[in-house]
Amino acid sequence: MAAVDPNRTPTGPAGGKSGTERGSGRRKVNETVGHWVLVVSIHVAVVIFWHLFVVLGDVPSYVMPTPTATLESLGKEYNWLHNTMITAGEIFGGYLLALVVGVGLALVFSWFRLLEVTFMPLLVSLNMIPKVALGPLFIVWFSYGVGPNIVIAFSICFLPILLTTARGLSEVDPELIDLVRTVRASRWQVFTKIQLPGSLPYIFSGMKVAVVLAVAGAIVGEFIASEEGLGYLMLQVQVTLDTAAMFMAVLLITLVGVVLYWIVLLLERITVVRDARLD
Repeated sequence: MAAVDPNRTPTGPAGGKSGTERGSGRRKVNETVGHWVLVVSIHVAVVIFWHLFVVLGDVPSYVMPTPTATLESLGKEYNWLHNTMITAGEIFGGYLLALVVGVGLALVFSWFRLLEVTFMPLLVSLNMIPKVALGPLFIVWFSYGVGPNIVIAFSICFLPILLTTARGLSEVDPELIDLVRTVRASRWQVFTKIQLPGSLPYIFSGMKVAVVLAVAGAIVGEFIASEEGLGYLMLQVQVTLDTAAMFMAVLLITLVGVVLYWIVLLLERITVVRDARLD
């Protein structure tokens, strides 16, 4: 009689997956589908409530338009595509700049603790300055345009990335780093092979927070010093009380932010194992 290996995973016919594994897979699929059904249902319910509130409450269109009137504003000559691309460029540009600078500074601080002790409090203090108050100075220094708005978005959203990355780098096991250094690994090799993979959950945690701040920073910049973009467009249609166009601009800004957020989530799911994510 053949011996049975107690550690062998049960399989189905021809080495296929067992019924338990198939059942687990189906449950995961059902949970994912149920989650998305709930998300979509909530959004649809909000739109229906919005429509009923305006119609049944007899709310004037200049106060709050219906969802239909908001969508119809896309047909007006407001150069929607161009303004949306300008705002998206400012958001993505400021965000990517914050990501590079935040991770880079955190890496330098992990290499030179004296620099961290010296400059981290200064960076925190500078971040406490209201960026709206710096708007006139940005106009003087950089004039109008996309560049200043990217700088404003960067200045608002880079600190969470810096702080979480610095925390992640400090959480890496120092004994593991010492072990790698004994084989004469360079600082860059230690970072790419040990510190970066270990700190990715913290980096993505800061990146998700920074998405919201990047959107706010770009719109603040357009309110202060811009001649194009969705924020600038909102100021223009405000004069004519075209509330539907204002609502549409807000929805498009939200859409850009959601797209950026889902890109970050997708990258996190690709690079970080499920159990290590900081949800």
